[in-house]
Amino acid sequence: MSQDPTPRLTTLPNGLRIVTRQMPGLHSAALGIWVSAGGRNERADQNGIAHFLEHMAFKGTATRSALQIAEAIEDVGGYINAYTSRDATAYYVRVLEDDVDLAFDVISDIVLNPVFDDREIEVERGVILQEIGQAMDTPDDIIFDWLQEAAYPDQPIGRTILGPAERVSSFGRSDLAGFVSENYGPGQMVVAAAGSVDHDRIVRLAEKVLGHIAPRPQGAREGARWQGLETRTVKPLEQAHFALALEGPGYLAPDFYAAQIFSSALGGGMSSRLFQKIREERGLCYTIFAQSGFHDDTGMLTIYAGTGAEDLGDLATLTIDEIKRATEDMSEAEIARAKAQLRAGLLMGLESPSGQAERMARSLAIWGRVPDAAEVAERIAAVTAADVRTHAERLLATARPALALYGPVEGAPTLQALSERLAA
Repeated sequence: MSQDPTPRLTTLPNGLRIVTRQMPGLHSAALGIWVSAGGRNERADQNGIAHFLEHMAFKGTATRSALQIAEAIEDVGGYINAYTSRDATAYYVRVLEDDVDLAFDVISDIVLNPVFDDREIEVERGVILQEIGQAMDTPDDIIFDWLQEAAYPDQPIGRTILGPAERVSSFGRSDLAGFVSENYGPGQMVVAAAGSVDHDRIVRLAEKVLGHIAPRPQGAREGARWQGLETRTVKPLEQAHFALALEGPGYLAPDFYAAQIFSSALGGGMSSRLFQKIREERGLCYTIFAQSGFHDDTGMLTIYAGTGAEDLGDLATLTIDEIKRATEDMSEAEIARAKAQLRAGLLMGLESPSGQAERMARSLAIWGRVPDAAEVAERIAAVTAADVRTHAERLLATARPALALYGPVEGAPTLQALSERLAA
């Protein structure tokens, strides 16, 4: 495997980090600002404000209107967007190589200088309330929010990113400005760029625009406390939606890679156990998958399926049985296939400037450095079948599942029944 070019990292005196990776042969670049402030940094009375703030960044600055922000990037054929997660908020842009300076100017402007115009706040409030309504009408989206809340009730990590409608309806300019003041210090920001970029030039741009910001501490974030509860919403839908979760390791845990390999072999593709046993052999569903999610202090193995009400009981119990069986007899071939998928996903992602920038920013936030692809591939390769089985055994030994059900689910097994089957 050829080693990807080494990223370059510079940290300014105020704590701002700038990381870049030159990708020879490209004529475009991805650039953004990643802020270590998301849903987990919200107090209960702020739930939804990080996402609201992300929306407001595009609604005008001291020097640009909302239309001028969009036109500045789209006039040169670029693309600009943002997202909010529980751990971070990202603002990013993709442009051709000659427009990197422009991209940096726009992206830093929307992060540093939003005006929070009262009229625009009301407009965007309506947009977000529509987004919340749309999520409620999308069962295979909203069930993951409910599952998260069932796993981590009454704490920031368990709350929805969008926030409840009644909370979003109350946010004003002072709330938005307060969240920025509390969480948008230079030490919480990473400028990441990949593609046809020059590191020294990006550093100079960052020094000029962001280097003067005084460092400020970020408030302590509440740690995750897994609870494992059940939420069941009965509604006359065409499908019954089933989501089950077990607490897994976080990013910093020694079995981080083993967790990914186990979830991939269990339900990560068409050759996985859950897909073959429950869909292909039994025909109990159209969609079923398992995936791992991670934070620095916790993680989650999630299994989702959509099925008919009459098949939900069989699907739920078979899912539990397959999890148990996988801890006992997962084969070398299954593990090798999952490792190949994980490695391929890593390398394919590195072919994209946006993927590169995202990975570098997230790596710095998690580990304080950017491991190169060769190192990660070696860590994946080093995971043994025994490592995967040990991880799976630990998963079951401490299991307190969380369960979310939505649709015609009156007759679905209870969480207690599934927990007892898992422990038997």
